[in-house]
Amino acid sequence: MWEHRMEPRSEHRLKWAGILGTGISLPGNIFTNHDLEKMVDTSDEWIIKRTGIRERRIIDKDKPLHQLGIEAAEKALLSAGIGSEELDLIIVATDTPDYLTPSMACLVQRGLSARNAAAFDLNAACTGFIYSLAVADNFIRTGYYSYVLIVCCESLSRVVDWKDRSTCVLFGDAAAAVVVGPVDGNLGIISTCLGAEGNLGHNITIPCCYISEEDLEKRSGERKMTLWMDGSEVFKFAVGIMAFATEKIVMDSGLSMDDIKLIIPHQANIRILDGAAKRLGLSENMVYSNIHKYGNISSASIPVALNEAVEDGRVALGDNIVLVGFGGGLTWGAALLRWAK
Repeated sequence: MWEHRMEPRSEHRLKWAGILGTGISLPGNIFTNHDLEKMVDTSDEWIIKRTGIRERRIIDKDKPLHQLGIEAAEKALLSAGIGSEELDLIIVATDTPDYLTPSMACLVQRGLSARNAAAFDLNAACTGFIYSLAVADNFIRTGYYSYVLIVCCESLSRVVDWKDRSTCVLFGDAAAAVVVGPVDGNLGIISTCLGAEGNLGHNITIPCCYISEEDLEKRSGERKMTLWMDGSEVFKFAVGIMAFATEKIVMDSGLSMDDIKLIIPHQANIRILDGAAKRLGLSENMVYSNIHKYGNISSASIPVALNEAVEDGRVALGDNIVLVGFGGGLTWGAALLRWAK
């Protein structure tokens, strides 16, 4: 289905780009599997066995999502040691924006007083962080921009059908941010790869300004503008593409799996992570997972896990790490970083 395409790596970059700082913001409301047992026909044992999720965070009803993004961004700027006025670009990855316009990126820009930054939103669903990282890398290595802020913020609790036990158990809310900027040569973002399978996009849908008759029929509840997913089809796609993208990014970077310190995948389902790891022949300690605490938080999943892995001491200067994900669209992507902070 997918083919390896070796892309020549330029040895004449004007700059090398890397992650200079990270930050996260998590809602205070912890929603456990036992809470879900009171709402739908499910059980803590079933959810853990099928997904690996024990709890998730839920944003307050009266809190705008972009505020969570601003909080994560402020932490990332502090971690990077730069001021908001130094930012050249703000990218917000989300599939649950507060508004279609103004964009979430413009709302974050306003909240940070980052008046010198251009700003736009990017929607690649759960792969949004990888897509955003590739965009930032290309802007920086060509010399077009110096500092790019990526914010991933999601409030999936606002688009799930809480009466649909097949989906409501999976998702949570969170925000994460990174500052990307110039780093010393041979450190930072070594390679990225992006892909999409639009012909499979009907397997995950969140309507916005329009909904087809076909999508209406898939939703049995009173609320129609909600997330719907064909879990079995997504599972099959996810296991294959996670393994493929990981192998591809390592190969494209001229490395082998023995050179990789840690793999940080999108946290969608523990069975997907285990299945991909098995295909790759990886040991359990090579694949980072925090899905038990947050569930699937879409684009925020990888940067939240990255922030935690750094804080836990799982990532050190010079370590090669792979970030890999898949999501609605359907989209997929991977990045190989030689940690620069």
